Amino acid sequence: MKKVALITGINGQDGSYLAEFLLNKGYEVWGILKRNSVSETQTNRIQHLRESNLIHLEYADLTDMASLIRVLQKCNPDEVYNLAAQSHVRISFDQPIYTTNVVAMGTLNLLESIKMIVPKAKLYQASSSEMFGNNIDVDGYQRETTPMDPVSPYGCAKVYAYNICKNYRNSYNIKVWNGILFNHESPRRGTNFVTNKVIKAAVRIKLGLQDKLYLGNLDATRDWGHAKDYVEAMWLMLQTETPDDYVCSTGISHSVKDLVEYTFNSVNLKWEDYVGVDEKHLRPEELEDLKGDCSKLKSIGWKPTYTFESMVDEMVEYWLKIYKK
Repeated sequence: MKKVALITGINGQDGSYLAEFLLNKGYEVWGILKRNSVSETQTNRIQHLRESNLIHLEYADLTDMASLIRVLQKCNPDEVYNLAAQSHVRISFDQPIYTTNVVAMGTLNLLESIKMIVPKAKLYQASSSEMFGNNIDVDGYQRETTPMDPVSPYGCAKVYAYNICKNYRNSYNIKVWNGILFNHESPRRGTNFVTNKVIKAAVRIKLGLQDKLYLGNLDATRDWGHAKDYVEAMWLMLQTETPDDYVCSTGISHSVKDLVEYTFNSVNLKWEDYVGVDEKHLRPEELEDLKGDCSKLKSIGWKPTYTFESMVDEMVEYWLKIYKK
């Protein structure tokens, strides 16, 4: 009998890759969509799965517990992957209440719904490296034991979600795993995130479709991996016997400037001629350095297959194909 998986945020970058991954593993896949007014673009990342009737989609919302209960009753999942969120850190400063309602209270709504309807289901909670803030261990890494001190409304909301998951694990025996994921990118990443913003702009500039690119802090460093590798990590966590918390990262950090330089070099442009800094892109409080230690995750069999360079190369190729059509 097929295992049943439910994915919140199935139409996002991670949700779409996870749906493909689980289908390849033989799962029956259900997904939750949050209704919006631009339905034509809402399912772009999963349209190929939808048109082939490979997935079941239901409208629901993390802030609407009744809708979550209805979907859980309908699909009776073995595994639930909570990937839905307002996930843009800079925007969380503009919309802190909405971000908190979705990320923090939405997770609590899902936990309560699972406790009531499918208490034996396994739950993956998408936690974030933003929870650590600027706390770094003495060796320069962040890991499961690093103290959390977030510096954004998004990070604060994720800390609450992380802790309430641990509370439900300990208090109600809910089988929930926290995956503390560092930055992960792909061609399906939203273009308001810095990686795809930079890569798309470099291609457009190369093709004469754009003149300049303006960014915020070029010195901020991030540990960037590929979303395909990271959704496999989500699944691997839920295949372990004992619920736990795992950092998922590459262990290698690059600055935004590194990203810009590598990307523009790959399309034979000198980045200094085209890239400027605009203060409107700066965060009120910035994370300076993120780099994760994924030793614990590797101990259960995970290993990234993409490098920073191969990830960026794939994204450059994607945008070149899009604009040369």
